[in-house]
Amino acid sequence: MSHHHPSLSRRRLLAGALGLGTLGALAPLRSAQAADFKALVCIFLYGGNDGMNSVVPMDAGRYADYARVRAGLALPQASLGRLGTSDFGLHPALAALTPLFAAGKLAVQFNVGPLHAPLTKAQYRADAGRTALTPPSLFSHSDQQVLWESASTDAQSRTGWGGRASAALGLVSPVISVGGNGHFGLSELAAPLVLPGPGDGFGAAGLASADMTWKPNALKLDAVKSLAEQSADTDLAGALQKQQIDAMALSEQLGPLVKRKPGEAGSNAAIDAAFAPLIVNGNVSTGLGRQLYQAAKMLDVRATLGGNRQIYFAQLGGFDTHGEQIGTDALSGQHAGLLKQLGDALACFQAALTALGMAESVTTFTQSDFGRTFKPNNSNGTDHAWGNHHFVLGGAVKGGFHGQYPVLALGGPDDVGVDSWEQHGRWIPTSSVDQYAATLLGWMGASAGQLDTVLPNLANFGSARSLGFL
Repeated sequence: MSHHHPSLSRRRLLAGALGLGTLGALAPLRSAQAADFKALVCIFLYGGNDGMNSVVPMDAGRYADYARVRAGLALPQASLGRLGTSDFGLHPALAALTPLFAAGKLAVQFNVGPLHAPLTKAQYRADAGRTALTPPSLFSHSDQQVLWESASTDAQSRTGWGGRASAALGLVSPVISVGGNGHFGLSELAAPLVLPGPGDGFGAAGLASADMTWKPNALKLDAVKSLAEQSADTDLAGALQKQQIDAMALSEQLGPLVKRKPGEAGSNAAIDAAFAPLIVNGNVSTGLGRQLYQAAKMLDVRATLGGNRQIYFAQLGGFDTHGEQIGTDALSGQHAGLLKQLGDALACFQAALTALGMAESVTTFTQSDFGRTFKPNNSNGTDHAWGNHHFVLGGAVKGGFHGQYPVLALGGPDDVGVDSWEQHGRWIPTSSVDQYAATLLGWMGASAGQLDTVLPNLANFGSARSLGFL
């Protein structure tokens, strides 16, 4: 698994020293619930998902091109789940998503990736990485994760676009992560609010409400609270103290809900019913399923977290499929197992949102390090590439296909390669991460000025600021 862990800043080291580092910052809690609530849910597919086998062309000409180059990795045409009456089908492991496409709730964004500005193959070849036009460290996991999570072409970016958006839009809560402390949720002064899975305690070690029956823990909590309430001499110290106070208040408030598992007293029957296909012996059976079950619970009590806009982060790792990507048939092998986990969890999550009356209010979208080479390698797998196809899901989504599908020719107009040795089908993106993020944040209500603040390269795309899927 190829996670990227941002280097620890002094702020996070300080917070970690008190055992509160992963709790994040929380602004004063509001109980008022705004009528026009909206939330974004990012699902990061770590390792680089193979978009070429996630969405496959089914028309005779392009399927023939696909099958010829993909060879042993090509999915049989009959196994694909055709999307409506279109010329594209989904990997059979994503079968749970085909009804959502039919209902107009699933959009596919073709060939999106990090770009400084629009880029043609001729420009890319002439630039040869000498200027900002070519994003840095292409095809590297850690660097490309940062470029996607930060929506920038600066591999040293300290903040994520989710974190910057939450600061620019003045959101009451920081990014709410059910998938660990990713780069996506970092802002200049706040870390994401990191929640554990169902069944786990939420709170600093020994300082959660459940620990207060033992007197030394109660005394420890009092000491930490009094330290946090002393006047701070720097902005950094003040921000840290505020994080600690808010985190302690929040863990008391949310602890019992975070811990609750399906079927337990007080659990939401509608959410449990929606996740029923994934529930085994009272537990949600997959990692991504558990994360989205937590997100559904938090969205159900959205007023507790406060504000009418929220941003969530979840993740699934294991997509670095250099070998044994496909098994003996289309539904076996490493990639199929990962896509099944993704499709099933997304379908259950969408069913839960529908049951809560929130289908129109929540938009879920995927991100990943990069796409993978069109041409397989010699190990029954694929290597690192660039542009990729992504999914956007929700009641507000304009279902269907968006962006330009690449020309399926090795060495063709979309492939970075010219000479035969470098013709692997690494697509130059025709849509940028900035445009992708701007489309999502524009739906959230971000103004043109706020989008320019959060997405520094957006201005380079002129009037083409939205990709049109919302």
